[in-house]
Amino acid sequence: MSIYEIVKANVTVRQAAEHYGVKVQRNGMCCCPFHNDRHPSMKLNEDYFYCFGCGAHGDVIEFTARLFGLSSLQAAKKLAYDFGIDPDKPPVAVALKKPKYPLAKAFQKDEMHCQRVLCDYLHLLEDWKERYAPSSPEDEWDDRFVEACQMLDRVEYLVDVLTFEDLKVRVKTVDMMKQNGTIDRLEERLNRMKKEEQAHGKEWKMD
Repeated sequence: MSIYEIVKANVTVRQAAEHYGVKVQRNGMCCCPFHNDRHPSMKLNEDYFYCFGCGAHGDVIEFTARLFGLSSLQAAKKLAYDFGIDPDKPPVAVALKKPKYPLAKAFQKDEMHCQRVLCDYLHLLEDWKERYAPSSPEDEWDDRFVEACQMLDRVEYLVDVLTFEDLKVRVKTVDMMKQNGTIDRLEERLNRMKKEEQAHGKEWKMD
């Protein structure tokens, strides 16, 4: 096993973050150390991190490299030293350890993609609910306000699932959204609205 594999098998992202002084909430969220983050926007899973604010992501080695301005090899060596790992004598448990998810890297990519699209849509719905709320009971309801009222709870639930649930539930949720085309259709719609906004200088409108 390489030093990278040994370190990643022994140290979780959360363990490294806490060891280096990052305050992590019980739900795995923390203020991102890579941008001016006032409210926790970074999620620390066992095998990787993802910031919903600046988009920074990666494994424990990438986290440490970014935090201290190191190369990947320097970060791996630092982690090995700080956590008392001997790269020349990996524990038997590490050598025999099997990945919890056979397509871990592919899943992480799909999960982050789903999170990004859902968060973009969530922020848009929150904006629509506030911006297009009727001023009086007699006002006709804007389609964007109606959609926000109908979809906010559902989208918030999905974001929470991908942020806080255990791996099996997250895998099932991501697979469902990818297979039924939900994420692809939503991303296509969001991109189309952004292009229309940029081209015409208009507010995002419903189809």
